[in-house]
Amino acid sequence: MIKTEKVYQITVPTPFPVGDVHMYLLKGETLSLIDAGVNTDEAWEAFQDQIKQTGYSLRDIEQIILTHHHPDHTGLVSRFDHVQNVYAHSLVQKWLTKDQDYFERYFQFFEDSYKTWGVPDRFQAVLKAIKSNQHLAGEGQLTGFLKDQDPLPGHEDWTVLETPGHAQSHLSFYNPATHDLMTGDHTLYHISSNPLLEPPIEKHQPRPKPMLQYRESMEKMLTYEVNQVYPGHGPMFQQVDTIIRERLKRQEKRAEKVYFLLEDGPLTPFEVCQRLFPKKFETQFELTLSETMAQLDYLESINKVKIEQHENQMTYRKA
Repeated sequence: MIKTEKVYQITVPTPFPVGDVHMYLLKGETLSLIDAGVNTDEAWEAFQDQIKQTGYSLRDIEQIILTHHHPDHTGLVSRFDHVQNVYAHSLVQKWLTKDQDYFERYFQFFEDSYKTWGVPDRFQAVLKAIKSNQHLAGEGQLTGFLKDQDPLPGHEDWTVLETPGHAQSHLSFYNPATHDLMTGDHTLYHISSNPLLEPPIEKHQPRPKPMLQYRESMEKMLTYEVNQVYPGHGPMFQQVDTIIRERLKRQEKRAEKVYFLLEDGPLTPFEVCQRLFPKKFETQFELTLSETMAQLDYLESINKVKIEQHENQMTYRKA
């Protein structure tokens, strides 16, 4: 547990490869919990042990504010049964309420996309794994939706920033007086966040392109003066502008690698994924395919690749 001014960092374990996740107590007009860990007994016990060190108790928490909908950030929501108010991006509502229509459309999007992208049937098991992890996610109701430039409820000196890319629902929180920034999973010190594939929020909308959103969100962050960064994983840090510029350059280099993979002719997204991540695509398929599509989307946006349709399958070729 780390204390910095009115922000208290509490760290709990997760069963995911990313490792521990941070939650933050933010003391202002109200005592808010920023993010809610993962829904395991181990995380709940770790939280209860650490909150005692802050001088507060469980019952002192007045509201919960979520950076995004992923299960390692929403999981314990339902265990705070005394908390009346939960705030987040409007999309988080679909995940907290277990909106079945949205979930059916979510998984249908991946089943259809996998076929289009040349993914063998055996990787449909990845979707089953995603479904099986739903018990680790939070359950409940949002009492209010947050959008870009809103003041943070109960913390008028903090501002909401929409930062989609890693998740369509992703928000960061900025304090213009202290220049402190809560980034959730948008910007981490030790690793680059994956821009994860998701279906459109509403039917008949085009597929989101998370890498393009992620780059826009990173560039948006460069317009703010930032001092201390409170991330969702890994160490707290400063000089976020240096990290952002390095991440943007690294992403462009990876895109160049994908571009040269197309040297010998068109490839399906799955074939690109195999070549880009030969040692990881089998065991980390969801992440590696998201990364592959992210780079292809970026290359298409700068007119370096073209998409070709062959019956029900998509390939990419150099433009």
